Parts: sequence; C-alpha cells; structure tokens
Amino acid sequence: MEAVRALIVDDHPMFRRGLRTLLAALPEIVVIGEAGSAEEAVRLAGELHPDLVLMDLQMPGGSGLAATRTIVNADPHTRVLVVTLSADDDSVFAALRAGAQGYLLKEAEDEEMLRAVRAVAEGGVIFSPGIAARILSFFAAPQRSLPRDIFPELSEREREILGLIARGYSNSDIAERLVLSRKTVSNYVSNIFSKLHVADRAQAIVRAREAGLGMDNGA
Repeated sequence: MEAVRALIVDDHPMFRRGLRTLLAALPEIVVIGEAGSAEEAVRLAGELHPDLVLMDLQMPGGSGLAATRTIVNADPHTRVLVVTLSADDDSVFAALRAGAQGYLLKEAEDEEMLRAVRAVAEGGVIFSPGIAARILSFFAAPQRSLPRDIFPELSEREREILGLIARGYSNSDIAERLVLSRKTVSNYVSNIFSKLHVADRAQAIVRAREAGLGMDNGA
C-alpha cells in the first residue's frame, strides 16, 4: 500500500512542526510539504499533488476556505481536513461547501487528531465531537425556506443573498459564507437592486426587512 502524501497548511511554524512530529506516528502518512499561507498552499498543491491537505482557515494573504475550494476543484481526489480554531457554524458549513472532508479543532487531543487524519486519509468524513453534534442537529431540524410569494421576481439564490444583506453581511462576507467569488456576489446584488428598483443597499435592506427578511428567519 502506497503512503498517503500530506501537505500541512498553517501560518504558525510551531504548529506545523508539532503536527509534522505527531504525524510521524502514522507510518502510512508521509508529509511532503508545508505552507504558511493560502496562496502558498494552492501553489504547493499544484506542484506536489498531495493526497491529503491539513488546512487552517485563518491565514494571512487569503482564506483557507478559498484555498480548499481551489485545491479540490483542481483535483477532486485531494482530501482536505480542516484543522482550525474556528468552531462557529458558518465556518463549518462553508468548509463543507468548499469540499473539506473533515473539520477538527486545534484543541483536539493527539489521539483524536491522529484518528481524524487516518479517517480522512482513508476517504472517510470526520468532525470534532461538538461540531458533529451540531451538524446532526442541523440536519435533523425542519429546514425553513423563504416563502416564494416574497419577492417572486427574485431567484432562490437572489432571495438568499437579499436575506443576508438585510442581516448586515457585506459582499465579502456573503462570498465567504456561500463559497462564491466576490464578482459573482456583486453580480447577484446588482440584479437584486435592479429587480427591486432600489438605488442602493440601504433601500434594499428596508425593502427586505419590511418583508420580514433578515430578522429571525435564518435567511
């Protein structure tokens, strides 16, 4: 059986070094490189073609989410295990949308970290226990969608974005949350303004909140 070739991505050299040392306990894993930024991660992934990427989310010079999406799109066989401090639901679901197969917090014990690495390397999906419980609760709960009679001129995606605008999200925030490019979000926002006949974001927010979007409906 060939060894799984791993790339470690984190902006803290000490954490990379510790993770490399920990992975030495798994003979089936070979660390072939380290990256300290999202940009470097994308470049090395393209050069080294790792089987597994251990990805931090918050790094200088770019988001680990964007790097994950780019790496997985370039090679769907590459498996990504997110290893981060971020435990919020938005980060978790954005990572899943970007193509990650696992999500682990940096506070995990060594044995939990090794189990997660081994599971994702073997093609499985794994999450930190607390995150896994939240994901199960999310999918178990009835999912509410926006009534179609609210702004019927908008597409489902446009209504989703309008709801996020009404909650105060910037275009960059929306792009990160929905794993879209900023240009794509900007195009959606322009279409929304045009269809609602509003001049700016403030007017769009007023229209949306008058209709009940951006309040407590999860839009």
